[in-house]
Amino acid sequence: MNKFLERLNGGEILIADGATGSNLQKMGLKPGKPPEDLIIDDPDTILKLASSFAEAGSDIILTCTFGGTRMRMKDSKYQDRTPEVNLRAAEIARKAASLRNGGLVAGSMGPVGALIEPYGPLKAEEVKATFAEQARSLAEGGVDLLLIETMFSFEEATAAFEGARSVTDLPIVVSFSYDRGTRTMMGVKPKDVIKRYSETGAVLVGANCGTTLDNMEAVVKEYAATVPNFPLWVKPNAGVPHMDIETEQGVYDMTPEDMASYSKKYVELGAKVVGGCCGNTAEHIAAIAKAVKG
Repeated sequence: MNKFLERLNGGEILIADGATGSNLQKMGLKPGKPPEDLIIDDPDTILKLASSFAEAGSDIILTCTFGGTRMRMKDSKYQDRTPEVNLRAAEIARKAASLRNGGLVAGSMGPVGALIEPYGPLKAEEVKATFAEQARSLAEGGVDLLLIETMFSFEEATAAFEGARSVTDLPIVVSFSYDRGTRTMMGVKPKDVIKRYSETGAVLVGANCGTTLDNMEAVVKEYAATVPNFPLWVKPNAGVPHMDIETEQGVYDMTPEDMASYSKKYVELGAKVVGGCCGNTAEHIAAIAKAVKG
């Protein structure tokens, strides 16, 4: 049986990792440079960050492939090596995850960066194909599950799901980002997300990024009220960032204790996986793990 499903079905609450982008910026990633470039240029930095999360208590390490579709990698010098980038990213994440007994790897699949018809220029079949290519490479790299994350429209999330499912039978998690309180930027509601993807075949439905921890709690409550007892994935930002003028980086004010306290609430509401998105450091993850697992 799949290792992720085995642990999930065993009733365990799993801890996901923290932020990739905001932490890599602190580690020297220049603004405008795709994090995926580091997979080839500086894999040791990716491994160092991922390992810090594993050591802090993350059961699940995400691959550094949020922008790893060929479409999104138009900004990368490695676009023509897209499959290799995803494969290598999975191998790096696996190395970090191995620091924990039974550590798992989630293949991160984020938005392609443009809208699908009728709202934008992209055709659904093209988007499906680019996600299929990414999913295939992540599966070949040995991930335990695929995470379709930070979605805001049904058109793209469904294209990603169908693309992934066309090339692998790995478990798929679908996570939307509600950056308008309890709505996505396209006006999508949590109740409609969980209805659709629990029926489509996602093993978990969730939310990541977003705005405040209180808003995330409202989203989780709506999920739980709509499809009771369906397992949820919850990975919020460490609050809403404000800009540090000197460093030109976002500053997140939620402390490790804040994240720990809210994570316990999310678990009580039905979250089976909790972690942190933007602004969450290894310290935040350690506090979440301690609060949730004791």
